Amino acid sequence: MKSFGITPQLVRRMGPFGNFGISFSVISVLSGCMTLYAFGLSTGGPAVIMWGWAGVGLMVLFVGMALAEVTSAYPTSGALYFMADRLGGTRWGWYTGWLNLLGLLGAIAGIDYGAALFTGAFMSLQWSFHPTPGSIMVIYVCILLLHALLNLFGVRLVNTLNSISVVWHVAGVAAIVAALVIVPSHHQSASFVFGHFANGTGWSSPVYVAVIGLLLAQYTFSGYDASAHLSEETTEPDLNAARGIVHSIVWSWIAGFVLLAGLTFAIQDYAGTLATSTGVAPAQIFLDALGLTGAKILLLVVIGAQLFCGNAEVAAASRMVFAFSRDGALPGWKQWRRVSDRTGNPSRAVWLSVAAALVLALPSLYSVTAYTAVTAINVIGITPAYAIPIYLRLRAGHRFPVGRWNLGRWSRPVGWVAVVWVACISVVFCLPQASPVTVSNFNYAPVALVVMLLLARIWWGVARRSYNTPTYNNAPQMAEFEGDVV
Repeated sequence: MKSFGITPQLVRRMGPFGNFGISFSVISVLSGCMTLYAFGLSTGGPAVIMWGWAGVGLMVLFVGMALAEVTSAYPTSGALYFMADRLGGTRWGWYTGWLNLLGLLGAIAGIDYGAALFTGAFMSLQWSFHPTPGSIMVIYVCILLLHALLNLFGVRLVNTLNSISVVWHVAGVAAIVAALVIVPSHHQSASFVFGHFANGTGWSSPVYVAVIGLLLAQYTFSGYDASAHLSEETTEPDLNAARGIVHSIVWSWIAGFVLLAGLTFAIQDYAGTLATSTGVAPAQIFLDALGLTGAKILLLVVIGAQLFCGNAEVAAASRMVFAFSRDGALPGWKQWRRVSDRTGNPSRAVWLSVAAALVLALPSLYSVTAYTAVTAINVIGITPAYAIPIYLRLRAGHRFPVGRWNLGRWSRPVGWVAVVWVACISVVFCLPQASPVTVSNFNYAPVALVVMLLLARIWWGVARRSYNTPTYNNAPQMAEFEGDVV
C-alpha cells in the first residue's frame, strides 16, 4: 500500500477463500435469480432465461477477467475509481468513483429490500401475514440494522460469514434443485425449459423482448468488484483479489444455471406462478411443487442466502465510502474516513452506507415500481464503472504496470470484448421494458444515470480542491506482459 502513497489503516485478516466468498456472496444466485425470476418469465420466458444466462455469463466472465488484471496492478479499497485515476487522471477517477458508489449503495437497497420481500412471503405462509409497503419497509429496516451491526465487528467476522455464505449458497442450490427434481410428480419437458418463449411485455418484437430478457442474468451478475474493495484487508491482494473476481463469476455461472433449470422444470402452473399472491414467483413454484411445509423450508434457505449477500454488499460499499472519503471526495469526508481503533473497521462508513440504502428504498412506500428503479440504480451505476478502468488499461498499452495475475497476450482481445459488451448492455438497461410506457412501468435507469452524473459534476466544482488521491512513493515499474498467470 505504501507504494501507492497510501498509509495502511485496515487490517489484513482475509484469506483467498474469504475474498472469493465476498464476491460470490454479493453475486448471490439465490438472491438475484430468485428476486428477478418473475421478470424473466414475462420477458422471453424459459428460453431466454436459460440461454440468456449462459450467454450473459460468458460475457461477464470476459469483463471479470479484464477487471481482475487491473485489480492485480492496483489492489486498493478504492478499486475501480483508484484504477481509473491512476490510468486516466483525476476526472476519470472522480466519475468512476461516483458511478461505482451509486451502484454499490443501490445494490444494498436492492438486495436487502428483496430479502424483505421474501421474508414477507415466508411470513404470509407461516402466520397468514399480509405484506404491505409499510410492513415490508419495517422488515427492510431491521435487515439493514442487522447488517450494519455485523459489519461493525470487523473484517474477521465478515470473513467468517463470507466463508459460511459460500457453503450456504452451494448447499442451498443443491437442496432446492434436489427437492424440485425428486418431489414433484410432474415436470416440464426439456423443449419447454430450453425452447418456450413467452412475452408479457406488450412489445410485439420477439427480438426486442429477448434482448430485454437478458437483464435477469445481467442484474444478477454484478457486485464482483467486492473482491477488489476488500483488497486492503486481504493477504497477497495482487493475486487473491484478482482470483476472487474470476472464480466468483465462474462458480456463480454454474450454480445459477443449475438453479434456474431446477426452478423452470418444476413449474406447475405458468400463469399462476406469475399471478402469485405471495408476491414472489419462486415461492409459488415451491408451493405448487412441494406443498406448504416444503415451500417454507426452501424460502428460509433463500432468505438466509439473501441475508449473507446483503451483509457482504454492506462490507464492499463501506470500503468504497471509506476509500472515497480518504481522498476527500464525499461531503463530510473527514467523518467517513475514520477507522475504529478497536476493530480496525470503517464503522462510520458502514452507517453511512446503510443510511443511504434506506433513503434509496423509501419511495417503495408509495410506488409499486420503486423496487425496479432501485435495481436500475444499482446496475446503471456499477456496470459502466467496470468498463472504464478496462478501457483505460487498453489505452495505456505497454505503459500498464502488469500485476501478478494477468492475461498475457489475451489481454487486449479480452479487454475489448468486455468494453463492447458493457457499452451494449448499458444501452439495454435504459430501454423501456413494457408497452405502452406509463408512469407506473417507466424505466428509471437513464434518469438515475443522468441525475448521478449531474450531481457528480456539481460536486466536482465544490470539492475538487479537497479531492486528492495519493501519489506514488515508489512508482511501480512499467513492464511488458510476462506470460499468463490465470
